[in-house]
Amino acid sequence: MAEQEQGARFQGKNAVVTGAASGIGRAIAARLVAEGATVIGVDVAKDALDAVAGTLGESFSPVVADVTVEADVAEAMAVAVRTHGRLDLAFNVAGAARMGAIVDLDEADWDFTVDLVQKGVFLSTKHEARHMRDCGNGGAIVNVASLNAHVPMPGGSPYNTGKAGVESFSRTAAVELARHGIRVNCVLPGLVDTPLVGVVMGYQPMLDAFTDRIPQRRAGTPEEIAGPCLYLASADAAYVTGAALVVDGGWEQSNYPDLGGVTDRPSL
Repeated sequence: MAEQEQGARFQGKNAVVTGAASGIGRAIAARLVAEGATVIGVDVAKDALDAVAGTLGESFSPVVADVTVEADVAEAMAVAVRTHGRLDLAFNVAGAARMGAIVDLDEADWDFTVDLVQKGVFLSTKHEARHMRDCGNGGAIVNVASLNAHVPMPGGSPYNTGKAGVESFSRTAAVELARHGIRVNCVLPGLVDTPLVGVVMGYQPMLDAFTDRIPQRRAGTPEEIAGPCLYLASADAAYVTGAALVVDGGWEQSNYPDLGGVTDRPSL
């Protein structure tokens, strides 16, 4: 796509991105700004969020909020509407995981992970959709799940469960919100080079165990996930809602690596 076309695609649109301080969220925010949108970036990491604001300029406004706390989410979305008058687009990306075998996993680690990846999407969608409905112009919401919604990750039961919930929730939201002109879709990334998988990316035997099972033989980049997310929010996807788009280099067609065969590996 030519640069001029990219710059016009979201001209005049107002967006919210959760998890905007790093990784996929940051890439989505940067791409939105490059294509003409104004962005409210939401994250708990204030310093990193401020650094993004310093890079992206006046089209990006940082808001520190915890997506697992409804009062924080409600205020962040209210800030977006007070600042720009309405909310057109939303991308719910915030996520993290605490790992452990089911028989050893602490309840607190389960709650932390499921609350962040699943409840956070629910709360964000709830308040984004309220403003879109009340503004009367419809909108588009893109929730970022994970390939692990389909392909179980050993040791990742809360993350797998939470991301599967994000996919199912997004389909339900698509049905409920269609009457208000709001589309809801979901993107399921595979292995992507972000801070969340820094342990994998930084340890070659473990990285090899993953890439051996990815037909494209590499991890994706945050920018390669941002592109499909923006497509689903664009006018080109006007008749797409309730979709779950897997973006994984073909990994789902293969199988999950047996990390037990990697010796001297660090803990995930």
